Amino acid sequence: MALPLPTSLSPSKVSTFKDCALAFRFSAIDKLPEPPSMPATRGTTVHRALELLFLEPPEARTPERAQECLAAALDEMATDEDYLGLELDDAASADFAATAARMVERYFTLEDPRTIQPIGLELMLSTQLGSLTVRGIIDRLELDADGELVVTDYKTGRAPSQAQEQSRLGGVHFYSLLCERVLGKRPSKVQLVYLGDQPQVITTTPSEQSTRGVARKVEAIWSAVERACERDDFRPKTSALCGWCNFKAFCPAFGGDPAQAVSLSSRPGPQRALDLTGAEAV
Repeated sequence: MALPLPTSLSPSKVSTFKDCALAFRFSAIDKLPEPPSMPATRGTTVHRALELLFLEPPEARTPERAQECLAAALDEMATDEDYLGLELDDAASADFAATAARMVERYFTLEDPRTIQPIGLELMLSTQLGSLTVRGIIDRLELDADGELVVTDYKTGRAPSQAQEQSRLGGVHFYSLLCERVLGKRPSKVQLVYLGDQPQVITTTPSEQSTRGVARKVEAIWSAVERACERDDFRPKTSALCGWCNFKAFCPAFGGDPAQAVSLSSRPGPQRALDLTGAEAV
């Protein structure tokens, strides 16, 4: 029996589809509940702190004010379901806040926020690729000194090796496509700002060729998802990633039964939408 198309896809879900089609089905189509992630929740908190910082006038964007913005973000997270789901004790909560504070502090070793001219924060853009809706959230869109667009994506996870850089930059190329289609202008630069233990900025310059390549990739991925849904053909693929999979209990590669996951499913109705939201915190 054919399965409904997912209502949205993020860059992380695209990676999941490539890594293991069955895990993709459980996550993106069946929408099985997953426990909250410490790294992702902390990343959300840091993203919010930086968003609040850039709502301040340039002269007020100081390290001290950034920590005040983080305190406000932590207050907001105190009632967030993902944060509450971590079930942190007092010591773990203090460590969560201290780690986030170090990330915000590291940010100032990479950029001077007083020199940045943001024109969009957590900016949602949406466009059409044929019958498919493509949408995503840009962490920060700014104008450089020449009036050109710059897309910035914050990352709070481990910085990639040199061999991994291009694959990590693939996600922000989606935002270049969105800017070109929605705003009529291709960014002069897209960048990943890593705030982990090895803070760094990785940049690339999108071109007409790279933007066309992203559009073709999006269409190809969606076609593959459509075929898999039509045939109900989502096969497991074992790898080192299985050790961290939240759906291992239902995987036939480990003696599980995918049918047992049906009772937990909250499948939506079908939509033709591809969500390239940039809220991947890590």
